[in-house]
Amino acid sequence: MPMICTKTATRSVIWIKIKYSHRKYGLCRAFLLRKGGKMKRLFYALLSVSLIFYLLSPIPVYAVGDGNMDGGGSNMGDGTSTNSWTPGNEGVRVTVVRASDHAMVTTPIDLTNRPPNSSIYNFGKVSKLQYNGGRSLSPVKGGYVAIKPTQSVPHVISTNGSNNIEAIKSYFTDEQVIRSIAGLTGMDFDVLIGGEYKLLLEPIAYYKFEGVMIATTATEAAMYDEQVGGLLRRRMVSLSHKNLPLAMFLEVADLGYPAWSGSRSKAASNADIKAALGLGIVRFKDMPAEPPNVSVYDYEYRVNTEVITAITVSGGQSDPEHPVSATFYVNGRSYRVSNIYYPDGDSQLAWIRWTTPSTPQQMTITVTVSGGGSSSKATINVNIVDLDKNPPPNPVADDRNDSFRKSAVPNNPQQTSANWTVWRPWWQEHWVWHSKWVWVGSSENGHWVDRGKWVDEGWWEFDLDRYQASLSASMTIQPDNKSPTASGKAMKSGYGINQTVSARVSTNQSSAVTGAQTAVTYFPEFGYQTYWRLLERMSSGYSARFEFQKNSYSTYNRRTHFSPIWFPDGSYTPYTWLIDSWTPTGMLSVNLTDNVTIRDNLWSDWHIAPQKPH
Repeated sequence: MPMICTKTATRSVIWIKIKYSHRKYGLCRAFLLRKGGKMKRLFYALLSVSLIFYLLSPIPVYAVGDGNMDGGGSNMGDGTSTNSWTPGNEGVRVTVVRASDHAMVTTPIDLTNRPPNSSIYNFGKVSKLQYNGGRSLSPVKGGYVAIKPTQSVPHVISTNGSNNIEAIKSYFTDEQVIRSIAGLTGMDFDVLIGGEYKLLLEPIAYYKFEGVMIATTATEAAMYDEQVGGLLRRRMVSLSHKNLPLAMFLEVADLGYPAWSGSRSKAASNADIKAALGLGIVRFKDMPAEPPNVSVYDYEYRVNTEVITAITVSGGQSDPEHPVSATFYVNGRSYRVSNIYYPDGDSQLAWIRWTTPSTPQQMTITVTVSGGGSSSKATINVNIVDLDKNPPPNPVADDRNDSFRKSAVPNNPQQTSANWTVWRPWWQEHWVWHSKWVWVGSSENGHWVDRGKWVDEGWWEFDLDRYQASLSASMTIQPDNKSPTASGKAMKSGYGINQTVSARVSTNQSSAVTGAQTAVTYFPEFGYQTYWRLLERMSSGYSARFEFQKNSYSTYNRRTHFSPIWFPDGSYTPYTWLIDSWTPTGMLSVNLTDNVTIRDNLWSDWHIAPQKPH
């Protein structure tokens, strides 16, 4: 609150009362109207002294960043003479990262209130991003440099379960601290806070392990524990796997790391530490508007098929105040996708659901993405094919194939599950009082009144909703009922088989997923090439069933496929590729097989004899 000046008058003296704040000050408009130089001089002397005291008091520095971090921890265990940690022997590794591609742009620096001896064992100045990108541990003895900042770093690692995350967040978003970090890393301050960069923070501990002093971030401790066969966890679990990694983790996903939703007080696994713990991020706002970028993929679809066509949108930040939208232009129609949201430095899938034409063709889909005061365009190439064009020819009784050799069963690309995410923005309120001081009344008897108001200076945060789809299927073949000598799954060559394919799709976002729509079967007599049968969909949706189409060469118009009369005894194994269950991340598909056993051929069922005379 600004300085408040009030006045009370007695018979001969006017008392001046002054209250100070950390943000603004004002000058009293209560001037002495009494005649007499002594009183005026006394007033101005008091006012001058008050102003001097104010100007010599600490000047506040405001937050310039937005801290994306949370923390946890619990009590520490007892140390030993060879394995111990002293509270306060800690620090924070700071790396400047480009938001657009998560690339490091400066060498990390380590900040600590208690710089350890430079001879301490360490793994160099390596960030979590580098380790997750494949960098291995490289131990070093000596040469370690840590910086003791002018403003002391707040307590980072919990010793009693009391979390200090708000102080850490306040410290690393403080303007004076950010200016210092900019200078230490060689970044221009205005460039650093311009919105294109972020700070990656990693807590560091300095501790004795097996009698040797060592410096590690949480990620380095997890990787080192793997190298020493779990010994670090056994000796130092309260520090290395609990309070150090839980000192910082993300509130919302950023830089490719997820928000932490696990325990805040129990020891974590090495995998969880490497994936999601021991880090905080500082983001900077007031970034310039950035046009959206769009990434597209080419597709091959089947005719008369319900499909999903998706793009990836990125660039800047999209939120309800500055939304991004996409319009797909498909075969003379337009499909608009609104409210595509994502945080700065990340991206979002956007998709449409539509049905392909009934004839094969090459198509071009144009996509326009708008947001941030500008737009981007992209083109998707689509190939639409008809699989119902190459059924097997009519089998005849004297067919032969003396050179036949069995081929390996195909193994087409198979994808039985898919996962995708959708960013969901929400408003983080942050109410700030904006003062507006007004002098009310006469110049002699008036007073100051604050007619300010509360202003929400909050920001958009993002949660990540996760979705999935999975495809399961089965295939069954059996001898056709018109095969007179079939027994179970054994039959003679030359007779027909029937086939049933059952498919089931499960998902928690049905609007973004189609059921399986196409099943195509290939046969061993053609080397699983040349000819195939497109199965007819007998029931559709997320539980679909497929059978052979009616065979025009069948005397009884059966849903059958005739095995060639020359096929050798043994296993007869058709292969089916079940496809066209579409999701935002692509098509689900399954490879399926089943078999019958061939024994002898249909000629052995024929008997020729003279007709008996009547």
